[in-house]
Amino acid sequence: MRLHIDSTDSTPPYEQLRRQLAKQINDAELVAGTRLPPVRQLATELGLAANTVARTYRELEEAGLLETKGRAGTFVSAAGSQSRQRARQAAEEYAATVRDLGIDEDEARRIVESALTHGRRNV
Repeated sequence: MRLHIDSTDSTPPYEQLRRQLAKQINDAELVAGTRLPPVRQLATELGLAANTVARTYRELEEAGLLETKGRAGTFVSAAGSQSRQRARQAAEEYAATVRDLGIDEDEARRIVESALTHGRRNV
């Protein structure tokens, strides 16, 4: 597991960590069943507050990428390892829909970018 927090980046540390972990899960670098370090340990390693790491784990758990098993720890969930396939399938369905509607590729990308931006504002 490779993680790095860039203190010069305007993105909040919890979001940097969330994105990196989600990417590694989606890219199958972290496979289902992989145990993540305890919150305090990872916070110390990255120079973050424990609450920052806890928030990241909580958001990833809500997204279905992680699961906490009490004292046993936090693990990459089986559902999380399937998320990239689900996203790919949704993208293929979206592409078919915009083609059927006669929407050009540039407009389709703007629609997705707007949806992604709008969706993050509501989190």
